[in-house]
Amino acid sequence: MNLNKVIIIGNMASDPELRSTPSGQSVCNFRIATNRIWKDRNTNQQQKETEFHTIVAWGRLAEIASQFLTKGGLAMIEGRLRTRSWQDQTGVKKFRTEIVAERLQLGPKTGAKSFPQEMEAPEPPSQKDEIPVIEEGEEEIDIKDIPF
Repeated sequence: MNLNKVIIIGNMASDPELRSTPSGQSVCNFRIATNRIWKDRNTNQQQKETEFHTIVAWGRLAEIASQFLTKGGLAMIEGRLRTRSWQDQTGVKKFRTEIVAERLQLGPKTGAKSFPQEMEAPEPPSQKDEIPVIEEGEEEIDIKDIPF
């Protein structure tokens, strides 16, 4: 059995770039940053490492990503790994590993106000207010159905 599945949740490191292939297919590229935090055994100090992931979305998913994702926003991407190779102008072979997006879940709106400790946060959203999961190949989503 083989499985090529990636799920990441992180902050947008760049605004999405939407383009079209010569055949008219939409493609969107963007980067997401994820953090790993751990405590060093020798120094007992907290360490932090940031990893940047290149994401490629195709078709309607690419259009949705370019419309709703912005730098700094939170997003969950589910997809598969793909490594491409090519030769640069000097003849050196280059490689790039990317995540090909198959599902996208938008994070909360950016710019949301935080609540002081003495104030209570509002009730969690009801089931009908959940953020929709957008899968590649689904029928078109009406903009008015997106909760923000």
